[in-house]
Amino acid sequence: MEWWGRRRMPAPSRRLDVPVPPRMPARNMSGPYVLLHTYLDNRFADTVVLTFAQVEDIVGFPLPEQALLQPEWWTGASTGSAHHSDSWTLARRTAVPNLGAKIVSFARAY
Repeated sequence: MEWWGRRRMPAPSRRLDVPVPPRMPARNMSGPYVLLHTYLDNRFADTVVLTFAQVEDIVGFPLPEQALLQPEWWTGASTGSAHHSDSWTLARRTAVPNLGAKIVSFARAY
């Protein structure tokens, strides 16, 4: 029964003179693809496969022609600003499209 007496030991005190490093603010997702970000961020599965039609249903508008014809639109290798890709990169995922099958696979990035 000795363990019963040790059960309620106080937590070790933390030194107050040690500075705590500031946390870096996380980037917030905004824009027309925020619903896709929310959908992917809330998925437990390591890989989420969606048809292009399902992506359009999630975001609420048709995908641009580049998304249907150019894999670079999904992989982020295209030129210019790629704010649409923030929706999956900020959800810690990578996108791999299959243009022939009209699907895209979002895999968790580690």
